[in-house]
Amino acid sequence: MAKTLDQARYKCALGALQTVQSIERALPILHAGPGCADKLSADNGTSGYFAPRIFPCTNLSEKEIVFGGEDRLRETIENSLKIIDADLYVVLTGCSAEIIGDDFEEIVNSFRSQGYPVIHASTAGFKGNNYLGYEWVLQAIIEQYLDGDKKYAKEKNLVNVFASLPLHDPFWYGNLKALEELLDELGLKANILFGYDHGLKNIQKLPQAQFSLVVNPWLGLESAQLLEEKFGVPYLHYPNLPVGACETSKFLLAVSEFAGLDVGKTKKLVAEKERKYYHFVERYADIFLENRIMSKRFTIVAETQYALALTRFLVNDMGLFPQKQYAMEDVPERYQEAIRGYFKDLNYDIQAEVSFETDGYVVHNEIREGDYLGYPLIVGSAWEKKVAKATDAHFLSISWPLNERLVINSSYVGYEGGLKFLEDVYSVVLTRFN
Repeated sequence: MAKTLDQARYKCALGALQTVQSIERALPILHAGPGCADKLSADNGTSGYFAPRIFPCTNLSEKEIVFGGEDRLRETIENSLKIIDADLYVVLTGCSAEIIGDDFEEIVNSFRSQGYPVIHASTAGFKGNNYLGYEWVLQAIIEQYLDGDKKYAKEKNLVNVFASLPLHDPFWYGNLKALEELLDELGLKANILFGYDHGLKNIQKLPQAQFSLVVNPWLGLESAQLLEEKFGVPYLHYPNLPVGACETSKFLLAVSEFAGLDVGKTKKLVAEKERKYYHFVERYADIFLENRIMSKRFTIVAETQYALALTRFLVNDMGLFPQKQYAMEDVPERYQEAIRGYFKDLNYDIQAEVSFETDGYVVHNEIREGDYLGYPLIVGSAWEKKVAKATDAHFLSISWPLNERLVINSSYVGYEGGLKFLEDVYSVVLTRFN
């Protein structure tokens, strides 16, 4: 029986328009009703080339629902090509267009056969959410934009990087930038598709990479596997964002070994980075060890990449104990067992329970019933502010919807990112006592 879903943390698959908008000079063309377009663009950013609300839409009405919207789509694509200066046009379909059976693939293919850079992705909301929509857009680029018959020369040390969900994740740009800087420390060059000064020139290099790097528990895996299948690009799956010294050191060594680099040299780099990192941690150890200002227990309510990464950081680096953690983005069932294993692979034989719950109402009731033995730490989204108050918890908002802080290009990734997270957490903690 269907139920009401309270406080969802994701959008429908048509939200993939954000993935397109995060690619410089790429334009989404929506084949959907006007209400879909308006709602999905309400909190968008972009790569910076187009304004958030500059994207064409067929605005399907009752007429098109009854008689078909193919002519409307063809007209919209034609006018987009005439009026809007983009390098890539991506047609995304909503529920109404797919229910009435418009042959949007044939229409898009007719434009591409004439040499226009137009591709399509089936992103009806009833098929999934915007996380899956991200994968479908990447797959459309790989299968329709790249030349599957061409032999691409490999570029040494070039690495395709897939990590956060662009625009939906408030820290997406900072995460990608921080990963790029970590790879640069190893002498590798990150090939990133999203954000400033990337875009189509980097998309064209996807088949040339030495390997792909997926830094996420599950998102991006299908696209990396498709690149391996079509162009022979192997991939390394590192399942969580490296936050703080413990995970960042593991990350650098894992990438170094996979890339065939000098691991001894990487160990020297890691030792120097850790020496600096722990210098700052030791300076403020008296605050971190003070149980009276914050208990040793925490809960994270966020998408899986943050639930996992911050759990590992708080346990492995800071010695805290996890209550139940919540992965909120409706993770496909085929990935859940592996993710449960990641949460059990913590230092000191500590294990964390993870719940793949999508209903905020259920999550908040469970949190209220927990025993945190003091002032707990709750890390989540704007939805968790009320339950944090009810449980007398310290609260830090880091995931969508994020209403009370502005994130421009910061990140919690890396050694510096771990220190940044501690700054944010203990700034909240100290506010209670001053």
